[in-house]
Amino acid sequence: MGIFKNSEIRKQAWIYFGIIAFFSMVTGIWKGKGAGILVALCGACLCLVWRYFMKLHYQEIAVLSEQIDQILHGSEALSISICQEGELSILQSEIQKMMVRLMEQADSLEKDKVKMADAIADISHQLRTPLTAMNLNISLLSREDLSEERRIKLIRDIKNSLARIDWLIEALLKVSKIDAGTVQFRKDTLLVRDLVEKSVEPFLVRMELREIDFETEIDKETVQGDMAWNVEALGNLVKNCMEHTPSGGKIQIQARETLVFTEIVVRDTGEGFVKEDIPYLFERFYKGKNASPGSVGIGLALARSVIAAQNGTIIAENAPEGGARFVIRFYKGIL
Repeated sequence: MGIFKNSEIRKQAWIYFGIIAFFSMVTGIWKGKGAGILVALCGACLCLVWRYFMKLHYQEIAVLSEQIDQILHGSEALSISICQEGELSILQSEIQKMMVRLMEQADSLEKDKVKMADAIADISHQLRTPLTAMNLNISLLSREDLSEERRIKLIRDIKNSLARIDWLIEALLKVSKIDAGTVQFRKDTLLVRDLVEKSVEPFLVRMELREIDFETEIDKETVQGDMAWNVEALGNLVKNCMEHTPSGGKIQIQARETLVFTEIVVRDTGEGFVKEDIPYLFERFYKGKNASPGSVGIGLALARSVIAAQNGTIIAENAPEGGARFVIRFYKGIL
């Protein structure tokens, strides 16, 4: 009698009972008492058959409901029994798809949680170094016997540490905005020559002081994108090359355009990449074996995020003739 706890089932049962009673009475009056009883018995048999199949149907629903409840309460086993064909089977199939998607989302959220924890740990580590140096320098500045020359040097070190922290925070905010999809990249037609000039401008004086030659092989190539963000990305690549190019070395930027993409190659004559580092160079906070002492491992990650968000790709490799090489491709169609 469990299924009759359902008001819909009770309503259907009363309707079927009424129909059988009506036809039994009409048949008994029209064909005689025996015919009426026969119709009543046939109707009763049909009701029993109906009740049997309804019971099976609701048993399947009960099992399905129990399995969903187990999953919702933390069961890791995704095992929903297969129902027979019909609307219940369609419902089971859709629930199966929904549970798979929910479990995928839960897994993705768990991975994001781990990544966020690692990122926070990395950020804390990156901030701790300059903060520790600043704290030590401030303590030294309070000494009365400190010479003026030493005082100036300590103040300069503190300013450098503040600049490093400021750059790190700004870079992290930019990467976070790109990851969150809140950055609206412009799609202007940019001359590669103009892009390179603006990207290299902040480093020209330092290159000159270190006697690093800068060369370009650029004609009238163009890319579709955001000038400001691309200057940021390309500037980080140039900065990386400059930090790893010895005095008297050379940094070269070449460009070429095809029907499919525009390619920009940034190359230096430094020591190149350590082979084991190449797969991880664009990961956040990764610092290779040849990384400069002041590196925080965010510049290349930011460059990749900017380029990838504008239908582009970037790879890092060692040039056959020696030195490091970054190859950027901005594609003209959907990649």
